[in-house]
Amino acid sequence: MLDDAMKNQLKGYLERVVRPIEITAHVDDGAKSREMLELIADLKSCSDKISVTEEKGGADHVPSFALTSPGETIHLAFAGLPMGHEFTSLVLALLQVGGYPPKVEEALIEQIKGLDGSFKFETYFSQSCQNCPDVVQALDLMAVLNPNVQHVAIDGALFQAEVEARQVMAVPTVYLNGEVFGQGRMGLEEIVAKLDTGAVEREAKRLSAMDRFDVLVVGGGPAGAAAAVYAARKGIRTGVAAERFGGQVLDTMAIENFISVPYTEGPKLAAALEQHVRDYEVEIMNLQRAVKLVPGEEETTVEFASGATLRSKAVILATGARWRLMGVPGEEAYRNKGVTFCPHCDGPLFKGKRVAVIGGGNSGVEAAIDLAGIVGHVTLIEFDSKLRADEVLQRKLRSMPNVDILMSARTTEVKGDGQKVTGLSYENRETSEIHELPLEGIFVQIGLLPNTEWLKGAIELSPRGEIVVDAHGQTSVPGVFAAGDCTTVPYKQIVIAMGEGAKASLGAFDHLIRVTAPKEEATKAA
Repeated sequence: MLDDAMKNQLKGYLERVVRPIEITAHVDDGAKSREMLELIADLKSCSDKISVTEEKGGADHVPSFALTSPGETIHLAFAGLPMGHEFTSLVLALLQVGGYPPKVEEALIEQIKGLDGSFKFETYFSQSCQNCPDVVQALDLMAVLNPNVQHVAIDGALFQAEVEARQVMAVPTVYLNGEVFGQGRMGLEEIVAKLDTGAVEREAKRLSAMDRFDVLVVGGGPAGAAAAVYAARKGIRTGVAAERFGGQVLDTMAIENFISVPYTEGPKLAAALEQHVRDYEVEIMNLQRAVKLVPGEEETTVEFASGATLRSKAVILATGARWRLMGVPGEEAYRNKGVTFCPHCDGPLFKGKRVAVIGGGNSGVEAAIDLAGIVGHVTLIEFDSKLRADEVLQRKLRSMPNVDILMSARTTEVKGDGQKVTGLSYENRETSEIHELPLEGIFVQIGLLPNTEWLKGAIELSPRGEIVVDAHGQTSVPGVFAAGDCTTVPYKQIVIAMGEGAKASLGAFDHLIRVTAPKEEATKAA
């Protein structure tokens, strides 16, 4: 199951384990159970602190395996094979069950230990999902720290009947005590905040009481991270307030055009960005969605949905962008019930089924190519009379036998039965005829929208809603700068966003120097 290189790497990690790890495998006579036992045998061979017990059945999910440690009350299990992106989750679970301390702030650890009640979590993941590990790892850690928390991570592709019975059409999907708790990426802080109902209000009060920043960065993507690093290196008081650190990069699968790094993946890059920022004395404030900008002569105030208010001499807006919606009836009602945006994450849930991809740019064509190897049939729907993707991608797409391409087609409605998507309607723009297309999944790939609605009336925006900036990243409001995908700067690329973040930070520092410089008259008088 694991090659020699991976085993050697795993042995190095497991040397950090300080207490025994007990693995209980629940198996049957099937091929998947044999694969799982092979994986567990490889794990055992990497550490003398791991012991294994094998049971026939005996669990809600077979095959599955549970991790615990003697004398500890830990309810943590994996149903299926945690390979692909989830192998990292397995390694972290082994380390934490084995007593290796997590890299989490002590205040958050105490908050988790203090959760009162009974919390039985089930997380459905796919091995190709880059969003799932954050959720799985967060809930695994909670299960290690608090005996009231149980967690099982379930490979949705393996337990297909269960997925269909529960109408799981997007991963990660998390159940708590039998009810849907959340879908999509969630970090540890966000999960704990949902359970600890007073946490948001307490945090808002704490943030509002903070001293004024010299530079406050709103947004934690590549542009925001670069801006924070450049500001902190000037030795000035710097803060970053973000909904989620990493931003849109967290939803990016393969990154092959980040200069000097031939290949990486979004979550890895996002983690590296956050660690780089944390290397400096930067106040990072997560789970903070900005809702209002209040400019002033000496400082700018930013208000957040949590109720927090932060003040700063200079502000850098790096709020990024989000997936653009089709804006048709039924789309919102069936979001995560067949309407989705990530072919890598959710594709395995539609194995053998009929799906549509909306959009004929590079992202849409790449999604259709990826899905064609998993699903039964793909229909790509393009509004224009021609595809906009690179020619090499178009040739690949047209060579695939289970793909149809519809040009000059406008999606008019998402159809469903109240529980899940059953099809869509589209208009032939050349004939104005309306057609029905039966299917089970719709993957929307039609570009991005800037996260700037909250700035309307406070700052100059372009007709597309982008923040208008000059060559220094300066906006229409003195002391307020902007960078990244939320601005008018063309070409929405990670490397460009980082450069723009650095430039905006240098612009903000130059602004601070000028507004705090002694007045000419005062200098003469002295």
